[in-house]
Amino acid sequence: MADTRSRGPETGAPRYVPIADHGLIGDLRSVALVGTDGTIDWYCCPAFDAPSVFASILDAERGGRFELAAAEAARTKQFYFPDTNVLITRFFTEDGVGEVQDFMPVTGDRRERAESERHRLIRRVLCVRGTLPFRARVAPRFNYGADAHTVRMEGCTVLFESATLSLALTSTVPLESDGTDVWANFKLAEGESAVFALDQVGHEVAPRRCAHAEAEEQFCATVTYWRRWLAQSRYRGRWREMVHRSALTLKLLTYAPTGAIVAAPTTSLPERVGGERNWDYRYVWVRDAAFAVYALLRLGFAGEAEAFMRFLTRHISPGDGKATGPLQVMYGIDGRTELPERELGHLEGHRGSAPVRVGNAAADQLQLDMYGALIDSIYLFDKWAQPISSDQWDDVSALVEWVCRHWDQPDEGVWETRGGKKDFLYSRLMCWVAVERAMRLANRRGLPADLSHWRQSRDAIYRRIMDRGWSAERQAFVQYEDGDVLDAAVLMMPLAKFIAPTDPKWLSTLDALTGELVSDSLVYRYDPQASPDGLRGDEGTFSICSFWYVEALTRAGRLDEARLAFEKMLTYANHLGLYAEEIGPTGEQQGNFPQAFTHLSLISAAYNLDRALG
Repeated sequence: MADTRSRGPETGAPRYVPIADHGLIGDLRSVALVGTDGTIDWYCCPAFDAPSVFASILDAERGGRFELAAAEAARTKQFYFPDTNVLITRFFTEDGVGEVQDFMPVTGDRRERAESERHRLIRRVLCVRGTLPFRARVAPRFNYGADAHTVRMEGCTVLFESATLSLALTSTVPLESDGTDVWANFKLAEGESAVFALDQVGHEVAPRRCAHAEAEEQFCATVTYWRRWLAQSRYRGRWREMVHRSALTLKLLTYAPTGAIVAAPTTSLPERVGGERNWDYRYVWVRDAAFAVYALLRLGFAGEAEAFMRFLTRHISPGDGKATGPLQVMYGIDGRTELPERELGHLEGHRGSAPVRVGNAAADQLQLDMYGALIDSIYLFDKWAQPISSDQWDDVSALVEWVCRHWDQPDEGVWETRGGKKDFLYSRLMCWVAVERAMRLANRRGLPADLSHWRQSRDAIYRRIMDRGWSAERQAFVQYEDGDVLDAAVLMMPLAKFIAPTDPKWLSTLDALTGELVSDSLVYRYDPQASPDGLRGDEGTFSICSFWYVEALTRAGRLDEARLAFEKMLTYANHLGLYAEEIGPTGEQQGNFPQAFTHLSLISAAYNLDRALG
């Protein structure tokens, strides 16, 4: 890969790597994005939703970065050490070949993290052929680039200290500093290596050198952790490498201390360059996490589902019936409910795509569909993993009773539109799922429930969808009641077992969606011109919808079409098999990266298509 950063208008200097040109590493508490040029341009410490230390992906000048690369013209390639989340970036020059191994040691899945636990990012650079010069530059910018810091050098250890966070950089090569940044220039011969380690320090954690032997030990331990985790997978079907990469990515998005699962590890990567559709996804959407639990359970990873159930029990039991319902749309990774949205005006945004936002105002929306996603995942957890407790059943019953009373309200819907509430069909559908799955669970386990009342509500929702969600004019199920706008969210109707996948009304809907919202296997959510969502600008195709489309084709028995659509979707992944939220008009990744929604839907589509193909 050549230098692909977009360039500044005056200097010609490289500024931004495309969103897709990144790999992801993490330690189940936070992550770092590593560009194909060897630069870490996104890292929040010590947790997913902590302020950034490196954020040059959002502002090339003010964001901060950790550069480590060959110091001469090079082609680069990037891959994961097999069956792990250890990332390797290789540099091919006229004088030799070098590589940077990036990883974050995983300290385990313990629910409570001791203050003294070390939070570490290790970068090991090796010359594997010939002789190569390398350069490193560490330029932290604390608190999204808003806080000043000092630099103290003590031999090969450097302390970066800000008002709220201190980091220690250790190196096996000499370092220089200008009081703000630190750099090194060094040459390695074949077989030689250098190690850089960045630690959060303070409290009981003191700076500690990471010598060559310790780096090798932690490399091996990290590889072993990921391979042991992946060995739990029961998936042996087609596209196994892509399915397992998606599973490894979903695991990276889990927060081990609480069992939370974030929607994405980044904020404000634009859904369209230059547009305003830039959001902070570093939180726990109940819907997204519930879908992720389903995907991981499908593959045999029960531990993550169990951890998320603990998160539910500990942090988000039904509340006091606020206007937004007994549950919030999203929570912090520690279960907090306050996620105020603000804009960071001092950052220009990725390729000038302002605003950069932290926090998310959608937390205060009413989104009825999440109750169906959540109760469906609880039902499957009880069926495939372990029986839920009596207290958990009491919580489920309370949620179902609330849904029975409130399912017919207008809401903001699954797409979190900011154009006003509507009677969205998808919200009705998932309310039906909430009640129907709870009834199944009660019947299978013999649990106490007002089944006659629940049945009345379930049937009322069904009739409402069939009467007012169907457009005779469009010969399709539509976005909201009595409307005529198509919406890819209705692809969930057969997937949720609301309607038979070969029902004539459904097949007519599938044809309508194919004709209006599908482009070369890529699926748009809806037409923002036909259904204004309160935001300016267009967006790309939505990748979860594209995988839902594959699954809908599969269930309809159109296997040739499904397989071709799926194979096409795989070509839109980046070089590592990672996906953002959306795909742009020329195949570029758009939106926060990588996106849990996309990877969990890939797993589900692959699982069901493989089973149908036999």
